[in-house]
Amino acid sequence: MVPADIHDFFLASSGVAGALIGLLFVAISVSATRLATAEVSGQLHRIRANAALTSFINALTVSLFALVPGEKIALAATIVGVLGLLFVLASLLSLIRVRHMRWPMARDAAFLAGLGVTFVLQLMSGIDVQHHPGDLGTVNSLAILVIVCFFIGIARAWELIGGPNIGFRHEVVALVRQGEPASEGARGASAGAEGAPGAEDLSGQEQAPDEPSG
Repeated sequence: MVPADIHDFFLASSGVAGALIGLLFVAISVSATRLATAEVSGQLHRIRANAALTSFINALTVSLFALVPGEKIALAATIVGVLGLLFVLASLLSLIRVRHMRWPMARDAAFLAGLGVTFVLQLMSGIDVQHHPGDLGTVNSLAILVIVCFFIGIARAWELIGGPNIGFRHEVVALVRQGEPASEGARGASAGAEGAPGAEDLSGQEQAPDEPSG
């Protein structure tokens, strides 16, 4: 049984999930060319699109069934939790099949692992609510997992449309790489000046004493 004080939360989250799914469809239509490519990047975009859609559908399903009278949220959370875990396993197998591990793919694998942990916790919470319908703390845990699904889905959708990614690690690496050519160029310029023709003659002329005038 969903407590009355959290009923409004599921009502609002169902509306948010529906709106985000609609915006995701727009993002997918805009990125249709990137999703259709047969390259490794295309497979990564397809995984991101499916991950965002799975996260939003999970949040929508749990929220809608929480609004249905009776103890429906437990069964809904359990079923979509299992389906979500199957999607995560399929996506990880897809990354292994590509066999082209780089930093973006490792980041996608980390997101999938986080989504998998979310579905495992949701599955455990759904089973607990089925056996203990009066446990209001577990229902609150399901509400928190719905929020986590929103965050994961939004992050996946942002990368799907190619949104800018400004992170601490990325900026530090870019700053270091930007400083390397400048320092190397300065050292090369000084070395070229020292080895330039006539440099020794000029220095010798500066050090030679003035000849007496006749």
